[in-house]
Amino acid sequence: MGVSPLQDLVETVLGADRSDEMFQLLVVHPDLTAPAEKVSRAVMAQALNMVLFSDLLLRVPAAADYAADCLRDGRTIFHDHGAVRTVVMSGMGALPSGEAAVVRVLKPLGYQQNGLYPLDRLKMTGRSYAHLDHPEDIAQFFVSELHTDRFSPDFVKAARAVTATSRDPLSDEAKAVLATFQAQGEADLAAAVAVLPVLAACFDRQHDAPNRADYETLLAESAEMAWIATEGNAFNHATDRVEDVEAVAEAQKTLGRPMKDTVEVSGSGRVRQTAFRAAQVMRDFVDADGATVTRPAPGSFYEFITRLQMTDEKTGRPRLDLAFDSSNAQGIFKMTAAAGADR
Repeated sequence: MGVSPLQDLVETVLGADRSDEMFQLLVVHPDLTAPAEKVSRAVMAQALNMVLFSDLLLRVPAAADYAADCLRDGRTIFHDHGAVRTVVMSGMGALPSGEAAVVRVLKPLGYQQNGLYPLDRLKMTGRSYAHLDHPEDIAQFFVSELHTDRFSPDFVKAARAVTATSRDPLSDEAKAVLATFQAQGEADLAAAVAVLPVLAACFDRQHDAPNRADYETLLAESAEMAWIATEGNAFNHATDRVEDVEAVAEAQKTLGRPMKDTVEVSGSGRVRQTAFRAAQVMRDFVDADGATVTRPAPGSFYEFITRLQMTDEKTGRPRLDLAFDSSNAQGIFKMTAAAGADR
């Protein structure tokens, strides 16, 4: 086991070798690696992020190659945010509707909403969540909801059929530990270690393999809902905060990696984003005869972001612009369209 609660948590889930690799690779605030008798909500949030970031690297080959370059060259990655997609609809088995499926995990660990972003072209709404204790140092979550009531009746029927088998991974034990974090801001190490894999499981697909016909119905109206059908609430993307996103993009293109053609620039000009195109993954579907067939589908991807300083309106002091931008987000989301085309 490690010398700090954070190391203990991450090593328990990932194993010693993978844990050491994540600690070499990711920027971690020193306060979060200090020895302590209990696990603070900030440490638990960081541990969850490191586990989910590790999982994203296993699912996106271009991201894994980039991370390997960083490890080889002694460069670190600053995980800026992870993105999660949810769907607003009743009848999704045992899973809560919409962002509640994941926000019920985030809030007890110290996250609060710090932005609302209409994604009208996609018939979605995005919300960002930043950590109260370390807003600039612990990765944010960008949680989007797809509004099924803005689509056709056939679409709603297919979406309900796909998600009806959803299970709730959050156990009673995990709920109790989250309640402890909510009330006290910390929990015992043994309890935190026991439930971290359960919390991480909330960021996964909770329903059975989709029917192929239902998937095609969803894809015809929303690439985003089709993505949820195969990937669920898994990290849609993780993000590296870099000094010069344009320079990074050009370097990755030179290496022949599947980089987005353009850089998205926020209305303020302070937030600039681009990404690798989504990995193609093989997923199971159920055909008309009830047999399981395996077909390619867009998986997750990896993003790069540059954030500039701004003046805080309340304090008058400089701080990092942690905001997102609806136009940027909708452009980035196109990475998981079937063709992977830019906006």
